[in-house]
Amino acid sequence: MLSSIRNRLILIGVLTAASVWSLIPREVTVRQLGADGRMQDVVQKRTPLKLGLDLQGGVHLALEIDESAGVVIDRDDALERALEIIRQRIDEFGVAEPTVQKVGTERIVVELPGLQEDPQRAKEIIQRSAFLEFRITDMDGTFRDALPRIDAALRRAGVTADAPAAPSTVDQLLGLDTGSPDSASADTADVADLPGPLSTLLFQGSVEGEYLVPEESFPLADSLLRIPEAKRAIPRGVELFWGAAPISQGNRSYRPLYAVDSRAIITGDQLADAQATLDQLSGQAIVTFQLTRAGGRVFGRETGRHVGDNMAIILDRRVQGTPPVIRSQITRSGQIELGNATLEEALDLALVLRAGALPVPLVIVEERTVGPSLGRDSIEQGKRAIIIGAALVVLVLVLYYRFVGLLAVAALGFYLLFTLGGLAGLGFTLTLPGLAGFVLSLGMAVDANVLIFERIREELAQNKTPRSAVDGGFEHALPAIIDSNITTVLTAFFLLQFGTGPVRGFAWTLIVGITASFVTAVFVTRTFFLIWLQRRTAKEFAI
Repeated sequence: MLSSIRNRLILIGVLTAASVWSLIPREVTVRQLGADGRMQDVVQKRTPLKLGLDLQGGVHLALEIDESAGVVIDRDDALERALEIIRQRIDEFGVAEPTVQKVGTERIVVELPGLQEDPQRAKEIIQRSAFLEFRITDMDGTFRDALPRIDAALRRAGVTADAPAAPSTVDQLLGLDTGSPDSASADTADVADLPGPLSTLLFQGSVEGEYLVPEESFPLADSLLRIPEAKRAIPRGVELFWGAAPISQGNRSYRPLYAVDSRAIITGDQLADAQATLDQLSGQAIVTFQLTRAGGRVFGRETGRHVGDNMAIILDRRVQGTPPVIRSQITRSGQIELGNATLEEALDLALVLRAGALPVPLVIVEERTVGPSLGRDSIEQGKRAIIIGAALVVLVLVLYYRFVGLLAVAALGFYLLFTLGGLAGLGFTLTLPGLAGFVLSLGMAVDANVLIFERIREELAQNKTPRSAVDGGFEHALPAIIDSNITTVLTAFFLLQFGTGPVRGFAWTLIVGITASFVTAVFVTRTFFLIWLQRRTAKEFAI
């Protein structure tokens, strides 16, 4: 089929057209988060060859499972689910051409090329667990009744009371400074009959299950609650969660602690949609949510049973705002009040809620930020290296092989087109090591041509006809070309399998480049030889 020049030219034309088509920039429609907090279709012009971090600048993050809070049984499955959730979050965040991939069995790598303005926001969106729960507060005062037992357990563990006393009700109403121990009152008795290491830090809040801790004593109270003896003394059916932000009473700041039921009414798994907006009455940022049908039925049944109770909205083990009173049955919709949070923070929260909660907590173990100026320098140096290398190759080929060298140079032009087209068609991200692999495969393409030319010279030295010399030269050079290309491709596959980041970029470029160099050296160059032989006599043929 490929014995005729016509068929050969048709195949070369098809490969050329496909390469050119893959290199044409296109406009694509993507869905991403708009300024109003809603998803919208945005038309973006995507370049065929994406530039990596080292060429464009941006952020590189490597994340691993955080097992500080407990051992994860099925790490591989958890990592796979986390990968999909992170990919969805990044897509909604609107970073162009991101890379989110699993590396090995322990790590997720996220690369955000071109991200320069707010990398911290992107990191928080990626790393945030976004586990949402709705729980009823401790309406029966079970935790309050257990405080003496918790204090006794702390005393047995060697902890003594050393904390500021409670502020009086009058002082709280008047907004006076209640920081001194002299302002103590009998209000402490509402929390515990006898002062203890923990009860001296807790003041009764405004709703059932809420306790206030002076902000400066928050680290101490948190550390006390983490002591194993204190954990064992906490009643069954009750869990403790801190508020997401401190609250002000008078001229003092307090951190709220909430005792809630250990059983959640529903979780974020039943969430169908979440949107950020501003409350029309208060002007504060809120997140409105919609539940699935099944979630709405469960939510309606449970809230109907707890009319008049307070319901805590817990996100990532932090209570969002003061738990509101359930006035009536709630079905499929509601809102999360974020206090003093900005609209941007509300937008980010809505984004991660829509994408879903991470199955396991993740910790950033590696972080790199590359500036755009460094990327531009890398591009210029890479261009310079390719131009100088190609110019020297062309000069040597033309000076040593004369007109036949020009045929090889023309074939190298097709090699360049096929390589770039192949990389673009595969959606490859070009990195600085990738440029190195490109230059290396260029050298191998030249090496293949040199092998062929020298074999043709040997055939001509045996007084064979030009056509026989060309056929014999390509036939005898082919095994050496195949052997060298296969060994290099096998090495590249090992780099692809076990390497990460830039190493994989080098391997991909090398594989595609070697494939293109083989096609151009063995097929395209031979086609040029056949065309030349048709137009020249035997006396005019020389290498």
